[in-house]
Amino acid sequence: LLLSPSISSPPSQMSTYKRATLDDEDPLDSIGEGDGYPNGFQVGLDAGGTGCSPTSITLGWDAWAQAGILAHAPCSRAGCVPTPLAMAWDARARGRMLPCRAAAAELSPSCPPPGPPAVCLSEACISVTSSILSSLDRAVNPCEDFFGYACGGWIKANPLPDGHSRWGTFNNLWEHNQAIMKHLLENTTANVSSEAERKAQRYYQACMNESKIEELRAAPLMELIQKLGGWNITGPWAGDNFNATLQKVTAHYRTSPFFSVYVSADSKNSNSNVIQVDQSGLGLPSRDYYLNKTENEKVLAGYLNYMVQLGMFLGGTDEESTRQQMQQILDFETALANITIPQEKHRDEEVIYHKMTAGDLKELAPAVDWMPFLSMVFHPVELNESEPIVVYAKEYLEQVSDLILATDKCLLNNYMIWNLVRKTSPFLDQRFQDAEEKFMEVMYGTKKTCLPRWKFCISDTDNNLGFALGAMFVKATFAEDSKQVAEEMIAEIKTAFEESLETLQWMDEETRKSAKEKADAIYNMIGYPKFIMDPKELDKVFNDYEAVSDLYFENVMQFYNFSARVTADQLRKPPNRDQWSMTPPTVNAYYSPTKNEIVFPAGILQAPFYTRASPKSLNFGGIGVVVGHELTHAFDDQGREYDKDGNLRPWWKNSSVEAFKRQTACMVEQYSNYTINGEAVNGKHTLGENIADNGGLKAAYRAYQNWLKKNGDEETLPTLGLTNHQLFFVGFAQVWCSVRTPESSHEGLITDPHSPSRFRVIGTVSNSREFAEHFGCPLGSPMNPPKKCEVW
Repeated sequence: LLLSPSISSPPSQMSTYKRATLDDEDPLDSIGEGDGYPNGFQVGLDAGGTGCSPTSITLGWDAWAQAGILAHAPCSRAGCVPTPLAMAWDARARGRMLPCRAAAAELSPSCPPPGPPAVCLSEACISVTSSILSSLDRAVNPCEDFFGYACGGWIKANPLPDGHSRWGTFNNLWEHNQAIMKHLLENTTANVSSEAERKAQRYYQACMNESKIEELRAAPLMELIQKLGGWNITGPWAGDNFNATLQKVTAHYRTSPFFSVYVSADSKNSNSNVIQVDQSGLGLPSRDYYLNKTENEKVLAGYLNYMVQLGMFLGGTDEESTRQQMQQILDFETALANITIPQEKHRDEEVIYHKMTAGDLKELAPAVDWMPFLSMVFHPVELNESEPIVVYAKEYLEQVSDLILATDKCLLNNYMIWNLVRKTSPFLDQRFQDAEEKFMEVMYGTKKTCLPRWKFCISDTDNNLGFALGAMFVKATFAEDSKQVAEEMIAEIKTAFEESLETLQWMDEETRKSAKEKADAIYNMIGYPKFIMDPKELDKVFNDYEAVSDLYFENVMQFYNFSARVTADQLRKPPNRDQWSMTPPTVNAYYSPTKNEIVFPAGILQAPFYTRASPKSLNFGGIGVVVGHELTHAFDDQGREYDKDGNLRPWWKNSSVEAFKRQTACMVEQYSNYTINGEAVNGKHTLGENIADNGGLKAAYRAYQNWLKKNGDEETLPTLGLTNHQLFFVGFAQVWCSVRTPESSHEGLITDPHSPSRFRVIGTVSNSREFAEHFGCPLGSPMNPPKKCEVW
């Protein structure tokens, strides 16, 4: 879910192979994806209402008191599920010792009579037992539906909160982090050691200054529109210079009306940054919303109504004229959707990478005056026509240029200003918030939101000044020895992954050797980038940005200008490992292929992913699987194209490439057969994340086995009737307990590179022989199919 794009990180269309994440970034809930142009410190914004008390969510009931009525073996109305250990004990009782292989990992090779495992009765163990019990649904057979078994109780206890289209453990942890950030930003006596941190506090204060925001109403944006030459929807349109307007809205206000332009490491020369261009421009999350009009009729109608409302708030001359012109904008967006490359066909960077010069762009897309455009966007860097450019959507650029040339200039201007309005309206008065909330109800199926203003302001401050805020968060919450614990876990997972490499039958020896070298070279970034803990270095980063405590819209616009300068400054500098794509409070993790690094922000290094007092089984099943997931991204269908130095090049032998394609074809087929509400998962689009989910679970479980070999059995949890091996899988599954609206599920299926949570669990465990062994699942049962897919 990896949230806060770095200066050099690409926009959303590129994120699936430029920055492979653990979880998706929900544009509605607190963890947001952003709306167009990511930059150095900007991440997605979250809309929220005002005047309501915080939503209280209960994550579970105290099941400890239920111990007396809970079975001490994993039995249910669906039947008893024997474990290898339980079967071995039962055989002993009947005087028949099972063979060693039947008793699996719980018994030693010589099969001595096992004694009952020690039980942990500490306060921490009782607490985690209660949490696990409250999430389980014992009425579900784990061999039939492991997600229902692991999460059924959680789902019953956690109805979807108002204002959210989805809810899960990630959201709950993010709310916990938000509460901490709220205290830090509102407490002026907090441990603030830099001017950058004080700027974050002033930025938050301006966002919370609702009386001033309501007093100004739409005036700040209306004045900005007039500076750009006007908008035909709200009054006389004075400017007909398409290129001049495009330059301004892109360079100064970070919109991407027709294409996105950003700075990132050159995939084929990862030691250098380069200007990159990709497709962009749609107001809705996916081209599918425009092209499948019958299925998405309500969304399209809701979007048009939202457009009309905003146009009228900004001074629309009359509703009929405003609706007519907004319909033309929507029709133009539909034309853009028609030429937008589908996500599943935009994954293979070897195919879509095209390096050219700025001069070549003039030939490719003549509708844009490229040199003045690039010079303004990257001012004050000097550019000429020989400037290298990497284009990721060559055919799209050709077609969008033709579309621009064939479109009336007034409509082009209306569309560009609409992009600006859509991006900046959340920073205006409550009318704009209410209009967005109404559209979100249609788009994502949210109930009437009652989220307090402070949550919106926390998210926005984290989006834009997240590293200044992150310094405060780290000082308040992050134990430095957590880094050492995480380093140890990563080392164990990496060792397990490399052991699995040695057992692969489909990979040739030369490629295997190079893959091991790449795994060894993966760089770990844990908690936070170093510079944020040095007040002088942190102040240097934000030195050219100023925030005042009473002009929120102005603060945001100034931030856009500031981030543009920072982006331009990166162009002539080499990529820097201290430039993270996520802020420290973020509840997510990611892998960067050009840096060959895995990043784990402080926000995710806590329960339920990791707790020092929890059994190792749960920590390996939680943060261990997260580590394995990100590490495996280095070898998924996109990450595998990059070598150990982060360069895109063909380093695999052809025989192994073909074998890899055969292995992954199994996984594409498997996940494509999963459906939600009659709608199928896109197995091609989700392939990279599915590979990472499966590889991550396998590596983490192998690492846990290695830990047991070195340290011996650990204590079990009381009353659960689960072995520690079973707890590993339960802990993994309960990370993904979640609920979503049907509308949100639909949006996820067509936009998210991750599979739905349910299938992240059952798709992964049904490929695991170890899972089937430890839960005693008969061959042919849903969680133990005869055909299993395995890549790593």
